[in-house]
Amino acid sequence: MRTALTDALTQLPDALQSVVSDWINDANFGASFTPEQVAQMESASGLSGAALRLALLPLAAAYAVTPISQFNVGAIVRDESGILYLGANIEFTGVQLGQTVHAEQCAISHAWTKGAKRLTDITINYSPCGHCRQFMNELNGAESLRIQLPQSDAKDLHTYLPEPFGPADLGIESRLLTDESNQLSTDDIDIPLLKAAADAANRSHAPYSGNYSGAAVETSDGEFFSGMYAENAAFNPSLPPLQVALIAVNMAGYHWTDIRSVALAEMASSTVSHLADTQATLDAIDPDIPLVYSTR
Repeated sequence: MRTALTDALTQLPDALQSVVSDWINDANFGASFTPEQVAQMESASGLSGAALRLALLPLAAAYAVTPISQFNVGAIVRDESGILYLGANIEFTGVQLGQTVHAEQCAISHAWTKGAKRLTDITINYSPCGHCRQFMNELNGAESLRIQLPQSDAKDLHTYLPEPFGPADLGIESRLLTDESNQLSTDDIDIPLLKAAADAANRSHAPYSGNYSGAAVETSDGEFFSGMYAENAAFNPSLPPLQVALIAVNMAGYHWTDIRSVALAEMASSTVSHLADTQATLDAIDPDIPLVYSTR
């Protein structure tokens, strides 16, 4: 278990520590809590709903990777089934700051890669920036998403983002987190890691550029983690597929040094490409990480 996670555990109320300790010490802990675990935490601590999620924020912030700012932000999203997914900000040295992943993006993408279709709540230890408010506006159910901050009543996303600009303004009906299939054939791919990337591309949300794209990361122990491109109506808040895959790697407890190889699959006909930024980010992490690239 990460030292930061051990330290974060001590910041929880005693009654919560005794329940959570065994879970986060489990080698298979995936930085999320089932509804049954949530019920156990509520019963043991006397905290419920938003109060419990606020108390758990130190665990989320423990996943932050902040070599530039040293400023750790934690976020927890709740999906419609009651599962809680943790997330934190991730920074990369040696590349431009636009490659940074915000905590809200991390928690949302973490939920997405694990199959969440609609989020009801997001709890954050600092007020979301405009970038993240716009990113959240792309979500399935954005109109009813509730944002909870410490020492503040829960508010709807659109209280934080009045007169929002979103997919509907561009005539787009699909939303991020909906169960999308882009009808890409991947049967001809015989490289497992590249097939994982292409399968992720099939689930990507790219209604503006059409660059359905995905990335897959293989770790030193042979595990695969996939990430789907998350495009945004405002363009700039879009999250590249490599970042979504790295979120999955980070939230599973791995470090960048555990990465063995990476694959990227995207559309050849698109007017945008993730290749240059993917290679630049990988070079910053470790220039010896091989990148397998394919277009569909």
